Order: sequence, then C-alpha cells, then structure tokens
Amino acid sequence: MCNLYSMTSNSQAIREIAKVLEDRTGNLQPLPEIYPNTMAPIVRNGTNGRELVMARWGMLTPPGYLKGHCGVTNIRNPGSAWWKRWEGVAHRCLVPLTAFSELERLPDGKSRPAWFVRSDGEQLAFFAGI
Repeated sequence: MCNLYSMTSNSQAIREIAKVLEDRTGNLQPLPEIYPNTMAPIVRNGTNGRELVMARWGMLTPPGYLKGHCGVTNIRNPGSAWWKRWEGVAHRCLVPLTAFSELERLPDGKSRPAWFVRSDGEQLAFFAGI
C-alpha cells in the first residue's frame, strides 16, 4: 500500500460495489488525504457478512525498524516470520480509494506527490489489505 491515498466517494457506492451487508461508518465524509495510522474506511468480513467500517491503517512495525525509522507501511518480505500471524483470511480487507499517490523525484532532488486515478472514468478502486 502507498503512504498517501484518498477516498472521496460515498459509502453508498462502496456498499454497492463491494456488496456490503452492514455499514458501520456513520456519516462518511470525503477523505482527500489518508496517511498511515489514520482512520479510513475498509470492507472486511464480519459475523453477518461483509461490513464497511472505519479502521486505522498500517502494519505493526518490527521493533528493529523503529529506531530512526518512520515505520513500515508495505510488506516487502512476505516470507518473514514477523508477518505470518496476519496471513490468514481473518486479517484481510478491501481498502476503497479514489486515488493514490507515490512520491515523484524532481530534477532538483526534492519530491512531490504524484497522484494516480483510474483512466476509465470510474471513481472507486480497491487495494487488498491485511
């Protein structure tokens, strides 16, 4: 998952596309900038079927990476024993989004967000998450 994305569509659209049975988000407001460790909507398997809920996104960072590092937001080594506890279906979700951003390196060495959106005109897309 990227370090910055947006979700500016509405809960009705998410419910229809993801076949959500229960919406627990309340009055879902547009979220133009969603960063790690912030609340955002996800679709997960609940006891009565798919549910739309707000959750804090990101992964627990292995302790060795916390010193002098901002933390881990992407699993780059799925073979690591650290991630095994979250591999099961119970920890999977869909993350609805309308755009995501990756840093673009500029000629002067600085960087800025480069935003990516669907080219087919559709508003919603999903990341698979754990």
